Amino acid sequence: MSKYYNPQRTRNLYDPSSTTPFRISRSKIELFINCPRCFYLDRKRGTGQPPGYPFALNSAVDNLLKNEFDSYRAKGEPHPLMTEAGIDAIPLKHKKLNEWRDSLRGGVTFLHPQTNLFITGGIDDVWINPQGELIVVDYKSTSKNEELSIDADWQIAYKRQMEIYQWLFRKNGFKVNPTAYFVYCNGLANKDKFDKKLEFDIYMLSYKGDDSWIDKTLIEIYNCLRSDSIPKPGKDCDYCAYRDAANKHKDVVEDETSIKDLFEMPPQG
Repeated sequence: MSKYYNPQRTRNLYDPSSTTPFRISRSKIELFINCPRCFYLDRKRGTGQPPGYPFALNSAVDNLLKNEFDSYRAKGEPHPLMTEAGIDAIPLKHKKLNEWRDSLRGGVTFLHPQTNLFITGGIDDVWINPQGELIVVDYKSTSKNEELSIDADWQIAYKRQMEIYQWLFRKNGFKVNPTAYFVYCNGLANKDKFDKKLEFDIYMLSYKGDDSWIDKTLIEIYNCLRSDSIPKPGKDCDYCAYRDAANKHKDVVEDETSIKDLFEMPPQG
């Protein structure tokens, strides 16, 4: 078994009889939206989806951006990218900033009283405008030949991510500007020379969030967790589609003779 995957977790499972707040991360909310069945199997039964591998280059870009914005935060000045984009704000100085950034420690948190769910989300950055409103910021990186946008269907997850962060800050008593920003870095792969460096175009993409869906979704998550029935899969869930397809061959997997024959088949072609 891979050391990166535990197919049967016994910790951090939802117990309907417990009065202890149950932690739900921003990414688990997204999992529920994409596939209630995978969410239920993960949070209630302890069988999560196999993890993806980390994108080391993306993490490096995130760290470099954080360091750069932090240098302007220390000076109380806007980053030149903010000035060029006409954003009237500066990076926020706050004693909890490092805590908010650390998703392993919880990030920004709020206990949802109607469900006893403890909602968490680790941000990349937050700015503040002259009106005292927080502006939520997320760093993204990719490498494409076309101009970047956040208009693709699959990028709805990015937008919901921003809305959850905005909701969390509002629930913590902050004034939050509805417009958030993606600092989106595009690695340029069409250069003549590598020269041991990767150059980027950087886009400041704005998005006006709407967090009105979140409380309703948390109620749905709560009802899902308290149910004794495994919910239906998400209509576009590749994991569930794979499980269903694999189950059609269950007789082959469980038949030792069939497995022996499978491995003793002569090479094709």
